[in-house]
Amino acid sequence: METTIDPATGRPLPADAIQRILHIAKTVHVYNIPPQTSAKGHMAASWTEDPKRHIFTCRARIIETATTSSSSTGDSETETETESVKVDIVLEDPSAGQLFAAAPYTTAAVVEPAADSSRFFALRVQDPAGRKATLGIGFEERSDAFDFSIALQEAQKALGLIDGGRGAPVGAKGGASQAKPKEEVKRDYSLKEGETITVNLSGTKFGRRGARPAAQQSGGETASLSSFALPPPPPPPSSSTSSSAGNAFLPPPPSAKEVKSRRRISAQALGFDDGQFGEFA
Repeated sequence: METTIDPATGRPLPADAIQRILHIAKTVHVYNIPPQTSAKGHMAASWTEDPKRHIFTCRARIIETATTSSSSTGDSETETETESVKVDIVLEDPSAGQLFAAAPYTTAAVVEPAADSSRFFALRVQDPAGRKATLGIGFEERSDAFDFSIALQEAQKALGLIDGGRGAPVGAKGGASQAKPKEEVKRDYSLKEGETITVNLSGTKFGRRGARPAAQQSGGETASLSSFALPPPPPPPSSSTSSSAGNAFLPPPPSAKEVKSRRRISAQALGFDDGQFGEFA
């Protein structure tokens, strides 16, 4: 039976340990990056401009390891099994598979994206003695970097670092139920049979008593503004036109006979004559 090896330490794991590979990136460039000096974050441009900072090209794997441990309390013969989960990011030789560096993924700060590129990340690695260092890793394609980020989100869910995961803290999956907050007790506010609701609108603008003060207030405002009222406009001048305009109905139009007689009168008044036989009519 093949022995399961801890990817971070190289030591054998218990026989019941289960490993799951969350992601494999075949081509990852590793850089020796300078210390971070700005609050903006790591700048990948400072890694790639100097070819001497490129260490080598490796393979990166994200591995999830689950182990089960049993413990007994007091004199009780019953044993309690607790399952712990951990995730490691390992950088390996692409051909021989030899471990170069490992990063225990205990918090999201272990992997920080570069501020100027979505293809580069700052990875905090750790050796079996506990010594830490920060390396730069870069992907040739944006799609590979995107898949790497998605795998990290799955790891955060497995570790309970973000909502929607298993809810287990790092290294103690069995305590998930204790880590979850207590659910609020749901209350039933629906009306039962025979129950009624009384709504009191007194003292509000919707009640009858509340409408009177509002009317009095509006009247007081009108009285206070009466001193600012403009004087009435002057009456229109009296004329026949204005008096006739006040009538509700207009007089009927004159008939054709009246119009003709008016024309004759006006022609005679000007000194014209229709002639004896009306030939000038």
